[in-house]
Amino acid sequence: MSSQPSSASHTTLSRGDSLSVDNPDDILISKSGVFSAGFYPVGENAYCFAIWLSHPPCIGQNCTVVWMANWDVPVNGRYSKLSLKKSGNLVLTDASHAVVWATDTASLSWSMAPIHQLQLLDSGNLVLHDKEGNVPLWQSFDYPTDVLLPGQKLTWKTPLVLSRSTGNFSSGYYKLYFDDDNVLCLLFNGPLISSVYWPEPSHMIWENGRTTYKDSRVAVLDSLGNFTSCDDLMFLTLDFGKKTQRMVKLDHDGNIRVYSREKDGKWIVSWQGLSESCTVHGICGPNSVCSYSPSKGRSCSCLPGYVWNNDTDWTRGCAPKFESFCNKGSDAHVDFLRLPHHDFYGYDKGYFPNTTLASCKKSCADLCNCKGFQYKFNGDSGSFDCYPRLLLLNGYLSFSFSGSIYLKLPKANLSSYQIPTRGFNPLPCPPTVQEVIHLKSHVNSTLEILLIFASVTDTNRRYATQYHLAARGFTRFTYAELKKATINFSKEIGRGSGGIVYKGVLLDHGEVAVKRLNEVNQGEEEFLAEVRTFGNINHMNLIVMWGYCAEGKHRLLVYEFMDHSSLAENLSSNQLDWTKRYEIAVGSAKGLAYLHEECLEWVLHCDIKPHNILLDSNYQPKVADFGLSKILKREGLKNSSFSRIRGTRGYMAPEWVYNMPITSKVDVYSYGIVLLEMVTGRSPTEGLANTEGGDENESKLLASWVREKERTGVPTETWIKEIVDPRLTGEFDVRKIEVLVTVALQCVEGDRDARPTMSQVVKMLLRHESEDL
Repeated sequence: MSSQPSSASHTTLSRGDSLSVDNPDDILISKSGVFSAGFYPVGENAYCFAIWLSHPPCIGQNCTVVWMANWDVPVNGRYSKLSLKKSGNLVLTDASHAVVWATDTASLSWSMAPIHQLQLLDSGNLVLHDKEGNVPLWQSFDYPTDVLLPGQKLTWKTPLVLSRSTGNFSSGYYKLYFDDDNVLCLLFNGPLISSVYWPEPSHMIWENGRTTYKDSRVAVLDSLGNFTSCDDLMFLTLDFGKKTQRMVKLDHDGNIRVYSREKDGKWIVSWQGLSESCTVHGICGPNSVCSYSPSKGRSCSCLPGYVWNNDTDWTRGCAPKFESFCNKGSDAHVDFLRLPHHDFYGYDKGYFPNTTLASCKKSCADLCNCKGFQYKFNGDSGSFDCYPRLLLLNGYLSFSFSGSIYLKLPKANLSSYQIPTRGFNPLPCPPTVQEVIHLKSHVNSTLEILLIFASVTDTNRRYATQYHLAARGFTRFTYAELKKATINFSKEIGRGSGGIVYKGVLLDHGEVAVKRLNEVNQGEEEFLAEVRTFGNINHMNLIVMWGYCAEGKHRLLVYEFMDHSSLAENLSSNQLDWTKRYEIAVGSAKGLAYLHEECLEWVLHCDIKPHNILLDSNYQPKVADFGLSKILKREGLKNSSFSRIRGTRGYMAPEWVYNMPITSKVDVYSYGIVLLEMVTGRSPTEGLANTEGGDENESKLLASWVREKERTGVPTETWIKEIVDPRLTGEFDVRKIEVLVTVALQCVEGDRDARPTMSQVVKMLLRHESEDL
């Protein structure tokens, strides 16, 4: 199938005319040629009448489909037709002449104005017009499938319904719709369970930034990338204001995204509803757990003691291998297997505050249909809370969670069960996100799904808040707690312009790093809005934030503790051999690529340097200290300006000095300087010669010195030996150092457009790493 206009192409279809599946070029073309409509192949000898984007040109099944008439009932590849009957009905018939789909507009054509023709507009809307062409008597915009185009209204009558899979266009389990409270929601409606998972279901509506006070139910994306909904959901796409093709799409992973098209024809994600893919309900089914790996995407696994009901359909979940504890004569001897960092949504038998572990176990053991319980330390009360669970649904594993699930199992063979790990049974991943600047919009309340920050005094609301924090593993600590944990802030382990970091010990967390921020004028609401951004970030090469404190003038952040401190401290030691340095280069690049292009929180770090790359017990890197990170409204994309210069002298891109627009390329520049420092062992802040040229000269000197050595024309091994860190004592890989230098020098180009993106950096480093395998 070709989307190119041909002699058989139509601009309109008149009454009495037909389009035939037998002629692949028998299609409708919009006036400017942007959209095409015709029979689209969805399988072997199976077709749907569809609308797709035909510019840029596409071939076969590689087109971007935006609407389908009959996706649940495909027609035969021979003798099927779409006909505009003289009665006014638009009818799709199969090879047997059976009616598969119809508009039922015959009555309209006589009661109103007679239907004259079918036309595909440049908006992507397929319209049945009267003779004057002014009144649309029927239009595809009123019957969306899984895509919403700019200008197309989503209403309470027209939900988006997910197609089953990439190769199966029939209706799936997910739906974007307006509920009875006029709130735009994502619903999982599976064969066994049904539940809303967006906006955050454990929040009150107003805590999700939505309102129920509007009596209309309408949402629309305009041509510039501005999305507005009657429930106060509003956001601007990352490329707001740019003239390009866009669409809102309900994706196969259950997430809602806006896609924008680049000049090369590729689609990029310019907004998405959920930033944590495992928070989508129904992914893995009952009694199973979803986990996420940046390299492999989502995966599913059965809980210990359970097996798949259907290993080809994970939404059906897992069944116990043991007899029900409620059966007569069943083994009454039970015990509990602790699953750290696990959580399941809802279905609590009750909430029991200030409970011992033994009491919680007894409560669940005595209740035959109790499947297990969550046991979580409550920082506000200083005690543990118990949540017995009757069902284990929507489970997921995240190592940022500090709580545990205790799974109820027969005592006799408890020791034979293994705790599940992540990294197998991969599920389909969302499309790859291309280069884009990720700047968070404060008007985008849909991403604020991590915490309940509002102060509440009502007891029930307080319990709900504590439960939500327990479920997410992100805690609001009191100042007294952190003061006690750090022994009155006595052990300093680091400091910077943003504040001082102390080592501490917290119950249920172990060793932690507590950053005490310098006194700021920032109000609590603004502070919490920014903290929730960083608390929602989850990547193996980014530091994990456990919680925070906002009490009076005190502002503190609680992070995981890193055994080997910072890269800066280790560069001067003999611990970082060449293998470790290369792994640190790759890992820190992956973390930054996630911030820029995968983490849908739109953050620029703005202060990349060795002090902000921390090393764990295995010397694996984690980018830290987002204190200078910039979060802007999407309007900032048009005139990206900063109120002050950010970053550290010697690592700052020239954009800061010359007051140029700030993009993700400032982080790329700083990363390049860090690479040069790792290779040479020389800090740009120390300088290589006397200079009075300003902040950027230190980094320029280091880069120029390395570039000059590279261009001498001598053998590669010779100039590399001249620049390489003498602490490596000759034990290094010449070719890999050449790769690092090449990448670093690209990153520190003065022209930001000449610098690669962080994802491109990762690909370059991994490509050369894999060549040695």
